[in-house]
Amino acid sequence: MITSTRNPKIQWIKALQARPRRRKEEGVFIVEGVRLAEEALRSGWEIQLGLFSPTRDERLQRLIAALQEQKTPLEEVSPTVLQAVSDTEAPQEILLVVRQQSLPLPQKLSFVLVVDSLRDPGNLGTILRSAAAAAVEAVLLPPGSVDVTSPKVVRSAMGAHFRLPIVRLNWDEIGQVSREHRLSIFLADAHGQVAYDQADFRQPFLLIIGGEAEGASPTARSLAQQRVFIPMPGRMESLNAAVSAAILLFEAVRQRKGQAVA
Repeated sequence: MITSTRNPKIQWIKALQARPRRRKEEGVFIVEGVRLAEEALRSGWEIQLGLFSPTRDERLQRLIAALQEQKTPLEEVSPTVLQAVSDTEAPQEILLVVRQQSLPLPQKLSFVLVVDSLRDPGNLGTILRSAAAAAVEAVLLPPGSVDVTSPKVVRSAMGAHFRLPIVRLNWDEIGQVSREHRLSIFLADAHGQVAYDQADFRQPFLLIIGGEAEGASPTARSLAQQRVFIPMPGRMESLNAAVSAAILLFEAVRQRKGQAVA
């Protein structure tokens, strides 16, 4: 059992938690908690290291046994050590370092989300979770968005990283994707011209969600073919970006249900 935070493996994980560049260079991200660890195991992605603390929880014991069966490198650590490397206030009893894999873009796209200039990791994670739930085919991230491997993004996404193609592309590449797949481009805009439930999401489309502070970038605005808004009878200025994304994505799900995509 590891009982010292000076252990090299513990120091390595602390560095990964704190430094986005280190995660990028090593091509890994960290998941915490039984549910996300189960998702990681089911995904088949390589797990470089797992830490766990002593437990009587049967679900966690089964998970540890399954990881051991897969020959996953595991270390039992004291609760104090696990707390020292955790990104949460209440450690989750298990932490995994997972090697990133890029899920390929589908050959045919008709339901794509672009998240532009979003700086809040909790919001990005929540949007990814909603996108996975809505069966979005790909999420594209142009320059300027928060690091998708941020511990808070991973935690808020609740396993979406293992289910969704999440791809960083520049705007020229995003434009090329839209042309290749003949995607109509919608922009979520509080000052848009078309109410979200009047927009036609039955066609192949790409939806751009901008950041809350500055909204969508000028490039995103120039690409948009139609700007959609969510009516707010309560006269609030705007909605949280993650809330807006969920409303729009599930309006698209409603419209497309039981219908062949054009």
